[in-house]
Amino acid sequence: MKGLKIGNLTTRVPIIQGGMGVGISLSGLASAVANEGGVGVISCAGLGLIYKEKAKTYMESCIIGLREEIQKAKQKTNGIVGVNIMMALTNFGDMVKTAIAEKADVIFAGAGLPLDLPKYRTPECTTKLVPIVSSARAAKIICEKWKTLYNYLPDLVVVEGPKAGGHLGFKLNQINDPNYAIEELIPQVVNEVAIFEEKYNQKIPVVAAGGIYTGADMHKIMQLGAQGVQIASRFVTTTECDADIKFKNTYLTASDQEVEIIQSPVGMPGRALQGKFLENVKLGLTRPKSCPYNCLHTCDYKVVPYCIILALYNAYKGNMDKGYAFAGSNAYLSTKISTVKEVIDDILEKYNLAEANQTVLA
Repeated sequence: MKGLKIGNLTTRVPIIQGGMGVGISLSGLASAVANEGGVGVISCAGLGLIYKEKAKTYMESCIIGLREEIQKAKQKTNGIVGVNIMMALTNFGDMVKTAIAEKADVIFAGAGLPLDLPKYRTPECTTKLVPIVSSARAAKIICEKWKTLYNYLPDLVVVEGPKAGGHLGFKLNQINDPNYAIEELIPQVVNEVAIFEEKYNQKIPVVAAGGIYTGADMHKIMQLGAQGVQIASRFVTTTECDADIKFKNTYLTASDQEVEIIQSPVGMPGRALQGKFLENVKLGLTRPKSCPYNCLHTCDYKVVPYCIILALYNAYKGNMDKGYAFAGSNAYLSTKISTVKEVIDDILEKYNLAEANQTVLA
């Protein structure tokens, strides 16, 4: 199995740990994954709440928090550490600038089309830029815009399918439509990206995300052209995951019937685990009275049913009655708390078994 090439960086294993906010993937989880040869990813969503004692304003706390998390991760690993930054954040630009200044290895940008991401590059910038897309059309638009406006192409493209946890780049009627399955999307994006690879003589690896849980899942999707996978939910039930144990336990006790699609205040569908808080949302008992953070472009506290940053922060702290857990479609498969090393070793073992079985059949 080859590692992933991301510009001039190469991983030992082609696994990216998906960014999970608020606070689920910070320096603890990211550095552990990086130490096992994958790409560890810090989520910058809601860092202003986690680091609220560090500054007078939420926005200042976000910058300080991201700076400290990158520095902590780099102290714990010599591996590859990235940052996930949602386009929907009002401080998207500040988060990108901070990640570049702190020499994060990679920025993953999704929850919208990051059409101007390369404009933040500085002459000293070593950070690789990776868009997260949900269609070949989005990949094409980004490649065209970046090349035309900034003479830059993505160092890698993550394709996130409709089985992912958290925010989904699909309409409600597309989520269960087989035409939008990750197995359909990967060949389409690979073919689209190949046009730019050939034209500009630059490799742009494509990575699959959403609902990938086992080594067999990984093997199957890589046979369709993906050069690696992004996995998030499986890393929640690890000792190194930065969330409270009560958050992790919601995964361990969930059934497949408890993974549901919700409408997020971000303005996108999302996949999460059922619980008391989401029941109260449906009953209209969670209306915010003000907006102290102004963290999302798409959120109007007078209209939305709850404050998503606060709900996710509460869940990260283990207060599940006042928050909820985002989760991928296969999150319910978690049965125990493991180490990151055990998880990655198991994924690679099952991948190699699937590869060996394919060889025998051939």
